[in-house]
Amino acid sequence: MFNSKKLYFPAEWEPSRAVLMAWPHEATDWNYMLDDVQKCFVDIVSAIVRHSSMIIVAPDVDEPKKIIKEVIGDDIDKITFVQLPTNDTWARDFGPITLIEADQPFGNPTYLDFKFNGWGLKFAADKDNLVTSRLCNEGILKGDYVNCLGFVMEGGSIETDGKGTLLTTSRCLLSPNRNGDMSRAEIEDYLKSRLNINHILWLEHGYLAGDDTDSHTDTLARLAPDDTIVYVSCDNPDDEHFEELKLMELELRKFRTQSGQPFNLVALPMPDPIFDDEERLPATYANYLVLNHAVLMPVYGQKAKDKLASQIIKIAYPDHEIVTIDCNALIRQHGSLHCMTMQIPF
Repeated sequence: MFNSKKLYFPAEWEPSRAVLMAWPHEATDWNYMLDDVQKCFVDIVSAIVRHSSMIIVAPDVDEPKKIIKEVIGDDIDKITFVQLPTNDTWARDFGPITLIEADQPFGNPTYLDFKFNGWGLKFAADKDNLVTSRLCNEGILKGDYVNCLGFVMEGGSIETDGKGTLLTTSRCLLSPNRNGDMSRAEIEDYLKSRLNINHILWLEHGYLAGDDTDSHTDTLARLAPDDTIVYVSCDNPDDEHFEELKLMELELRKFRTQSGQPFNLVALPMPDPIFDDEERLPATYANYLVLNHAVLMPVYGQKAKDKLASQIIKIAYPDHEIVTIDCNALIRQHGSLHCMTMQIPF
């Protein structure tokens, strides 16, 4: 079916019709700071609806409807609310991976439903793992549903340029608590078949302190238009990330496009260290979301670095508006803006 339909895995900067998010509620790990995270959530929603429709899932949709409508007013009509149980809010990692038809880009999409097991069995994920199938079964996601639940993979662990290249990290995809019975070669063959890609770039280095995902690439290095990679750099030899991120940078320099050319590398600064009690949190500017005509970028109340990072992302996305959103609340649960969202391409 895959090859007969000429499906491909589109880049994030290609047109999308909606963004999926999951509302933070009392039964999530956000329960001790609901006001803070819900405010951040509404800030993100307010920015998204200027550029895209939305799907918001929640165990009780009345609460988010009321809170969001007070801020965005009539723009709430751009949001489809779906009552579903959830464990948490990280839609990037349990939402659908969408393929579209190359010769009918606005036609019938195909939704791949991979297994989400709480980042290698770290957290409960039984409800989140059912969200994609339920959205398809209820007709909220209109297209072809493909059950890929025999393979564990989160959306934050992969990046594509829409031209057959996939960027990922070995720490995540080769984790023994994900697909430990498969070799790297077997995982490569599976991804090439399922995603219709033909060029896989594996990062062996790079991590963020406090990260629960085993080095998702969307916290470290992002594919961007025109054979560009936007990545996190560290220039402070006293920072614990210095050596690993320098090794990651060397890997990126050695990567080649399918035509054999080096990538254009665009380096982002690391935010100054942010701690919760004594634990360093995984703050990163790389965890941005690309929308139709805009990039939503997390910032952390560090005026100079926040501004510098937004200027650098503008280099990679010169035709997009760069919209900054304070995500200090999100990183207290070890994620950021991109982790909370999943775009649904046409």
